[in-house]
Amino acid sequence: MKKKIAVVALTGILAAGPAFASGYRIPEQSLNSTALSGAYAANTPAADASYYNPANMSWLDNTWQTEASLTWIHLSSVEYKDNTLASRNSGSRSEDFAMPNLHVVSPEYNQFRFGLSVVYPYGLSKRWDSAFPKTTAEEFTLKTYELNPTVSYKINNKLSIGGGVRAIYAAGVVKSNGTIPLPAPFNVTTISRDMDGDTTEYGYNLALTYRPIENLSLAATYRSKIDLDIEGDARLTSSINGASYSGGTSVSVPAPAVLTLATAYTCNSSKTTVEFTYDKTFWNAYDKLDFNYSANIVDALGVLQAAFDNPKAKSWSNSEAYRIGLTHKCTDRLTTMIGFAIDKTSVPDQTLGFELPDSDAKIYSLGARYQCSENLLLGLAYLYDEKESRTLTNAGGINGTFDNSAAQLVTAGLQYRF
Repeated sequence: MKKKIAVVALTGILAAGPAFASGYRIPEQSLNSTALSGAYAANTPAADASYYNPANMSWLDNTWQTEASLTWIHLSSVEYKDNTLASRNSGSRSEDFAMPNLHVVSPEYNQFRFGLSVVYPYGLSKRWDSAFPKTTAEEFTLKTYELNPTVSYKINNKLSIGGGVRAIYAAGVVKSNGTIPLPAPFNVTTISRDMDGDTTEYGYNLALTYRPIENLSLAATYRSKIDLDIEGDARLTSSINGASYSGGTSVSVPAPAVLTLATAYTCNSSKTTVEFTYDKTFWNAYDKLDFNYSANIVDALGVLQAAFDNPKAKSWSNSEAYRIGLTHKCTDRLTTMIGFAIDKTSVPDQTLGFELPDSDAKIYSLGARYQCSENLLLGLAYLYDEKESRTLTNAGGINGTFDNSAAQLVTAGLQYRF
């Protein structure tokens, strides 16, 4: 497939991350993770350990472990109320997605275990139909697919290490279409951009789990920063003096590193496990957004350069999330889970826009899994992510309040071992 400017869509995500996680992450990539609000790194008893903590593959039952899940994601319409002009009041479109995942872990081979995960770690579709937000964010859509082969090595009964290679394919679309004011005699001009494409980039992940006593697990995982260096095509137009551009462009944006620290404790009855997880996403790597073009933009007044060419400061800060999950084995067959998380935004007021009406969030979740037979387990989980209202006062041309931003996730999962 011909490469185009996929990361324009991605930068829309990096500027417009998903409505249910810091930046553009989607932490929920399995049944258990959805049910536990992402408090899932120290205690990972299923095949999804290959993704969340490959070091824990060492302690899975010595069989082939598999999990397939499907997550439905609903993003609510984000409401915007302007403080000065009621005509600017608007709402984004609500969005629905289906996200399948697959995890596989091998039996043990001389203290080694091997895993493979196919996940969708980032993504968004944010679309506005009203004139004011359409000028910068008519559409920002990103889909990513990650292939993550992993390996673990059991050093002894208390310590295991793991890691893997991450291959991320990203495809997306970004569109803007609206009017901006100009000095007389022009007064206003209509500008637009239309970009789409794809890219594949690589990184790595590392993991370590230490079990000082039988019922206690201490874990640390790290996902590397991945620089998304894209070359592709862009189409820009303005209604003044035939200003336009159609040709090559390039941009580099970071998919930031993520550090996770977690601890899980199982009560002596072995029926209840509680896990605390801390995530730190290193969004400070995203300091600016700068597109480069392979030819000059035809634009005597510099309108397109100002809108789409000049570097845009982002100045994002590192974000933190605090998660707690509780797993209780009700019977030999039925296990229930609940979770809660506080997720801090990384986007400062001065660079927040319609591409990302982001804010701090509280996350609530629950779920259950049922052991149908010795080898087959089925489960269902639900998660609700509620964003706080956020008001900007003349920040980046926005003077108003974003409200009603939320996400709902439902995950159905099947685990099978043989």
